[in-house]
Amino acid sequence: MKIAIGSDHRGQKTAEHIAEHLVSLGVEVKRMGACSTQACDYPESAYQVGMAIRQGEVDAGILICGTGIGMSMAANKMHGIRAAVVHDELTSQLSRTHNDANVLCLSADLLGERLIEKIVDVWIKSDFEGGRHARRVAKMAMIEQGHDPADAPATPDSA
Repeated sequence: MKIAIGSDHRGQKTAEHIAEHLVSLGVEVKRMGACSTQACDYPESAYQVGMAIRQGEVDAGILICGTGIGMSMAANKMHGIRAAVVHDELTSQLSRTHNDANVLCLSADLLGERLIEKIVDVWIKSDFEGGRHARRVAKMAMIEQGHDPADAPATPDSA
């Protein structure tokens, strides 16, 4: 697995820690959007990571800012990107198994290093379940294309 990691200035230290942690697990890391401790804007890193995913350079991405919210909002503007802000191991797992998230967004200010490691570990080990969730992910893609998801063909799996 190859993961792109991006951050703004508030997420810089956390991004470095996550990169080191992933490398220790044997994950290939592509560091993007790195900036100094001086202010830099999170949409730039979100775009770089999203483009790396869209162009097939990496399998997934991790974005870190003060809360994770700004990164998520910016990344979700990109076609094909499903970015989720998570705050614990359960939301990390569900973002992958139910929503097929390809970008994990984290808060540098609200989460401790050990919890972040656990969240990342769960996220990289979780796989999309498909089934009824695939239908829902397809409906998100319809919205992204400007279509009403209610117009999706009916499927027998209504759970």
